[in-house]
Amino acid sequence: MARPYHSLVVTEPDARSGGPGPSRHLGAKRPSRHRARGTRTTAALIAAIFGGIGLVVSLAGLAIQMLPRQFSAAQQHQIMAWEVGARWRTLSAGDIFPASVRYQIPASALDDTTGVNLEAPRVGIAPPAACAAGMDPAAAHALDRHRCEALLRATYTDESATYVMTVGVAVLGSAAQSSAAQAALAKAGGNTQPRPGVRAVALPGTVTSRFGAGQRQLSGSFSAGPYVIMYTAGYADGRPRLPIPDDPYAQSEMTSAALGVAQAVAERLAAPPAVPHCPGAPEC
Repeated sequence: MARPYHSLVVTEPDARSGGPGPSRHLGAKRPSRHRARGTRTTAALIAAIFGGIGLVVSLAGLAIQMLPRQFSAAQQHQIMAWEVGARWRTLSAGDIFPASVRYQIPASALDDTTGVNLEAPRVGIAPPAACAAGMDPAAAHALDRHRCEALLRATYTDESATYVMTVGVAVLGSAAQSSAAQAALAKAGGNTQPRPGVRAVALPGTVTSRFGAGQRQLSGSFSAGPYVIMYTAGYADGRPRLPIPDDPYAQSEMTSAALGVAQAVAERLAAPPAVPHCPGAPEC
């Protein structure tokens, strides 16, 4: 029976003895050492080329992922609003209510060509309170309708310790709620003076110890982001409320000091944060 092709063998003479040499498959050739080395070199070169290409592709993909990508406008707005709305929790009391605030008495109040820059030192900071506990009833009602969450307060004096000012921060859920609450607050109380607003915080043993509800001469408020910033002011010597509009200079100086502190607090809480960017993750 004929054997398969791949099993056929023949013998060759041995170059040294003339006898039969080792058998091998028909048609096979002796391998060349030079050709084997060339084959290995070519294979290594091809492997290196493809390895280099893979590395370049990987680095390019990584570079693309690391490129900054902006969020959509809606996402940016949402993240920025969240950051501003969280500041009343993330900032310390001393950061919200600075130790001193610079303010200016306008030139018109002094009948002069230039205003006067003064400084209002902080006397103390009150613990956080429920909105109803730290406001006049009419003000609390107006803000509670728009979900007032908490009230933060601190008391300052003017540079000469003649006037006392309590500044309050009413925390609302959003800028829209803050604006609506401020509009409702502006209508509360009609033409009463002072207008409904934040209650005075007197600190025993300090120049503010005689500053209470009966000593409040004026009140005001404005919205800033998700906050309603409120202020009220009066005399440090305990005198009761007077028809302060009859004394334009006192009204201007007291308002300048109280409003200056309130605006400084608003700037710290409601300042626009940096526009957020996506860190380049594939899902952005």
